[in-house]
Amino acid sequence: MTVTLKDGQPDFVIHQPAAWDFLELSDEWLQMAERADAICFGSLAQRSLESRQTIQTLAAQTSSACVRIYDVNLRAPFYSGEIVQESLELATVVKMNDAEVPLVLALLGLQSVQGQTTQGLRLGAAHLLAEFPTLHMIAITCGADGSLLVTRDEWHHHPGIPANVVDTIGAGDAFTAAMTHYLLRGADLLTLNEAGNRWGAWVASQSGAMPLLSEAVRSSLSATIENSAS
Repeated sequence: MTVTLKDGQPDFVIHQPAAWDFLELSDEWLQMAERADAICFGSLAQRSLESRQTIQTLAAQTSSACVRIYDVNLRAPFYSGEIVQESLELATVVKMNDAEVPLVLALLGLQSVQGQTTQGLRLGAAHLLAEFPTLHMIAITCGADGSLLVTRDEWHHHPGIPANVVDTIGAGDAFTAAMTHYLLRGADLLTLNEAGNRWGAWVASQSGAMPLLSEAVRSSLSATIENSAS
């Protein structure tokens, strides 16, 4: 994959074929899946049949307690309604951005939503929760406008964290990683949203998808997140 920045926003050239188009299932991977507390998978790596079968088998092999996160991450033309449907049937949490919500609903033949307001996104999330009984939570990132978390019982909107954006590459993955970390600790929606936005904003303020992280920064961000929950 080649990534270039245009006005701070990433432009992707996705090459084909790639090594991750040929993921081979192994006994070692299956054993890891059985022990996993969480697994995260997306759409792009499923563009080839071989990798798609491997990824879906690994997700299905996890325990019932495992958090299975489907990070939608649609990259044209490497997705389909079938991939989205099968992935959602395996997931307990789905993460997407606000622009992907109407696309996912359309791919699934579900009722669309008008606009990208909080109310519209909540309605879209409700459609997905009703359609897929294994889903426990929908996470929708909204760029500088924060994020929305929706479960069957409650929802929480975070307004976002102001940041001097250098580039946004990796910010969504940082959101997902932080959310997952606190989800495994049993955190409430407010804390999950705070953690995702804090780490996503920090990565967006740095250059590159995996910037160097000092212990001082890590401790400071963690303390801010913990304080938000008190």
